Amino acid sequence: MALRVALVTPFSWSQPHDVNEHVAGLAGELRVRGHAVTVLAPSNRARDLAAGRRALAGGADAELVALGPALPIARGTRLGVPVGVRANLSVALGRGAFDVVHGFEPGLPSLSYLALRDSTELTAATFVSPERLGYPPGRAQRERLLGRLDALLATSEETAEAAALRFPGRYELVPSGIDLDAFAPAEKRKVVVLEWRQAERPLLRALVRELAPQSDWELVLLRTRPLGGRPTLPRALRGRVHVRTALDAESRAAVLRDAAVFVPAFDGLSRVTLEAQASGAAVSAPPGRALQPELAAAEAARLIDDEAFRSRRSDEGLEIARGESFGALADRVETVYASLERRRRPAARPAPLEGRDWIVVDLHMHTTWSHDCSIEVDDLLDHAEEEGLGAIAITDHNVLGGALEAVEKARARKLTVIPGEEVKTASEGEVIGLFLKEEIPRGMSFAETVAAIRAQGGLVYVPHPFDRLHAIPDAATLHRHLGEIDVFEVYNARLLFEGYNVEALRFARKYNLTAAAGSDAHVLQGVGTGAVKMRRFQGPEEFLVSLRSAEILRRPKSLAYLQGLKWVAQAKERVR
Repeated sequence: MALRVALVTPFSWSQPHDVNEHVAGLAGELRVRGHAVTVLAPSNRARDLAAGRRALAGGADAELVALGPALPIARGTRLGVPVGVRANLSVALGRGAFDVVHGFEPGLPSLSYLALRDSTELTAATFVSPERLGYPPGRAQRERLLGRLDALLATSEETAEAAALRFPGRYELVPSGIDLDAFAPAEKRKVVVLEWRQAERPLLRALVRELAPQSDWELVLLRTRPLGGRPTLPRALRGRVHVRTALDAESRAAVLRDAAVFVPAFDGLSRVTLEAQASGAAVSAPPGRALQPELAAAEAARLIDDEAFRSRRSDEGLEIARGESFGALADRVETVYASLERRRRPAARPAPLEGRDWIVVDLHMHTTWSHDCSIEVDDLLDHAEEEGLGAIAITDHNVLGGALEAVEKARARKLTVIPGEEVKTASEGEVIGLFLKEEIPRGMSFAETVAAIRAQGGLVYVPHPFDRLHAIPDAATLHRHLGEIDVFEVYNARLLFEGYNVEALRFARKYNLTAAAGSDAHVLQGVGTGAVKMRRFQGPEEFLVSLRSAEILRRPKSLAYLQGLKWVAQAKERVR
């Protein structure tokens, strides 16, 4: 199935960068396979910015949308992204109607971080370097971002291990992406290419000593980073040493395709080593070379002297490079995207209950059967009817007795009572079961609690899922049980920070979960402060059908007032 994909890079598209090469290669390969791919990036190139403005104004779909000028990625400005660029990103994400938003190096204060944080679509994050993981600094911010990531990818095991320390989860290893056609091996010359780093002069000196007696071999010092300094040419190789600057793949291909031996820098770009292997160069990178540069020089000397060894090393490198091609990268990423699409529920088509009255329903409240509530069942039923509620769900903490008592006492009333229980799991927050017949014990795992609810034909309702002031399920738990969640609470009137409700609403919309609201009332004055307007129902099946077309009602009262009433009631109960 063809997808609309946004690839978001934090680095200026107008400047060469290894992450941008990864993004550009992946975008090209996905387009060949029929996907509509748009790259969102900063840029300092005038024509990119002009084209980006046209695309944001509603022009034709663009392969690249430059969102504004690139700035150094630092914490000096808010997220390192100007206000105008952040606004352009919001417009691009909204106008693009993307199926997947894929950000690269989101551990930087950048466009990638913002895109993944603010997207309401399915998301994937690729980590390329273990050195780009410093943002966001706060644990709560990282957990919030992690909760919005649907797939975690890394281009190496080293990067995956480092990223998992900051963003725990299961990482999918993906190839770095190499253009095999651009780096197709040419006829080899007697040339050794050294990836130059100014701080690694001992490696150059060791290599010069080995090459000095090899009068028919040349040395190329390859600069792959801007402002890398210009090396001093060694006298021992006068006339046989050259300096080349190649910051992009096309320039590096011209240097590497006819090279026989390649010696990577200790602090070099892994992409350049793969490009050398794709070019058929024999790579000299023995273990321990960072501590003893002579090891790399000695192995290079052996590769020069032993043509059979050089040929074997070249063949091994070619095999590695084929597995790291852009085609292999697109294969892996397509598989990830497909798995994400399977997790998204199809948009529900509410079956109308046209002949039914509209009623207001509060789906989360407590009675004296809860340890922290002093509302008597009779008082609750009277007050709910006075407030004009047509149905309520009584969800006491870890007990079902109050709900069952209310069901019996409400039989002669017009008020419908849904028997429920708010169950505390072992370590993964709380889960509400609706339409229960038997009490569910606390202390089981999230999965066991969900299974117990479903075993008696109940509905699984996740309350205040992102209220970080209480124990809540982590992102991995929510993602793992998406298919078993019947109702997702997107408005809880008792939350201290409204951002927690916003987070829940975003999550429900993203995965097409059936949304609900409740007051979580512990005092009578709180009943009905969070509710839904829905068609009258009978039984759990009609309840779900009706809830899918319900309207969320927000009737907030002062939280300090309600909490104060709760504390006073608890104090009176202790005195009594």
